Amino acid sequence: MDPVRENGLLLTRRQFFGRSTTGIGVAALAGLLNPGAAFGSSQLPRAPHFAPKAKRIIYLFMSGGPSQVDLFDYKSSLQSLHGTELPDSVRGGQRLTTMTSGQDAFPVVSSRFRFKQHGQSGAWMSELLPHTAGIADDLCIVRTLNTEAINHDPATTYVTTGAQQAGRPSMGSWLSYGLGSENQDLPAFCVLISKGSPFVNMQPLYPRIWGAGFLPSEHQGINLRSSGEPVLYLKNPPGVDRETRRRMLDGLSKLNRSLHEEVADPEIMTRISQYEMAYKMQMSVPELVDFSSEPESVMNLYGEDVRKPGSFAANCLLARRLAERGVRFVQLYHRGWDQHDNLPRDIQSQSKDVDQASAALITDLKTRGMLDDTLVIWGGEFGRSVYSQGKLDADNYGRDHHGRCFSIWMAGGGIQPGITYGETDEFSFNVVKDPVHVHDFNATVLHLMGIDHERLTFRYQGRDFRLTDVHGNVVHPILG
Repeated sequence: MDPVRENGLLLTRRQFFGRSTTGIGVAALAGLLNPGAAFGSSQLPRAPHFAPKAKRIIYLFMSGGPSQVDLFDYKSSLQSLHGTELPDSVRGGQRLTTMTSGQDAFPVVSSRFRFKQHGQSGAWMSELLPHTAGIADDLCIVRTLNTEAINHDPATTYVTTGAQQAGRPSMGSWLSYGLGSENQDLPAFCVLISKGSPFVNMQPLYPRIWGAGFLPSEHQGINLRSSGEPVLYLKNPPGVDRETRRRMLDGLSKLNRSLHEEVADPEIMTRISQYEMAYKMQMSVPELVDFSSEPESVMNLYGEDVRKPGSFAANCLLARRLAERGVRFVQLYHRGWDQHDNLPRDIQSQSKDVDQASAALITDLKTRGMLDDTLVIWGGEFGRSVYSQGKLDADNYGRDHHGRCFSIWMAGGGIQPGITYGETDEFSFNVVKDPVHVHDFNATVLHLMGIDHERLTFRYQGRDFRLTDVHGNVVHPILG
């Protein structure tokens, strides 16, 4: 592209007028059109497109790709097919990762874990998830989520931002941009990363997957850390008290507003907003992460790991505390589900990490009367293959990535409870009924929050972008 044209496209409308004239009139007009911006924030609550079913979301993201074959998608016929070659007619020329594309054989692997039906809904679940099985009638299990991505980074980027290429805003950022915040002392979008079992392969997580992309940067997710300071650089340095910090921010705000009057760059107002949010978080975050006010019954509900900072259980409780304080979107990442080998050992440890706390979160929200308007999502970026990766041993196997069908569950927030949606073939390899593409899933999530996914757009470089790109249909049968 011509560098002069590229530079012009990178300018926002406000920057163009601001640099073409004095910018004062444009800044005044912007203040009239967006009163929140006059106070250095666009985080003020905004009305949804229609009445929402959910006010907030807690997304339990199982990074690495949990095996649907060993957790939710029970196939009794696999027992008799164990060790046989996966038929070419089933594979259908599927694109494989480089980890299995060179294999001479693709032996079918039945799960070594027992499945049972649970609750009045009769949902099939593995013995690996006994606590989750206890809340089966609160869950909607979707077995037919599907994606084109077959590697971790593009697949994670796809489901969280709606595109396989980096640089798009994440779902939490879109919700922050579209709906604002209900709590002016905490960000609208928070991220928690839990520590999984130590011997499991941990896929890297890049901050861009909770980034704001081309949206104003105040809408990016804030990562709350489990050790040291919960948020980096939040504390005042030695010798700086709160009153001094307030005077410094007031002076800095005057300088930034003066520059904004000159050039009308909207990111200047974002900068002011972020400084103010950090000042407020100096008071709100220490109280947030202090569990001493939680009754012993709640701590016991989440299990012993809740007392270990950074564990999945501790982060689930922290997610509930964020949700009840009005945080719009909490995304909790739990790594370690990438089980190319030693799957029987590793999936047991991973399931133990998350099972009790996931169920406890649902029970806790329900007890507090929050589940009806809190959408909880549990799932990863794709599933695992029915065939073995590498050698199939009598007591050991691994599974490769599989995007054609994988399972997630959803609960609360307008989701119909006690149902299993979609069907896969006898190999849990292809969707045979009711497919749910990543774009359909994202459109449905936005719908539950009162947002028409086709109307939540942002113009960037001459194009209107949205979370679902130019795709997506709301999955109405799973709505309550």
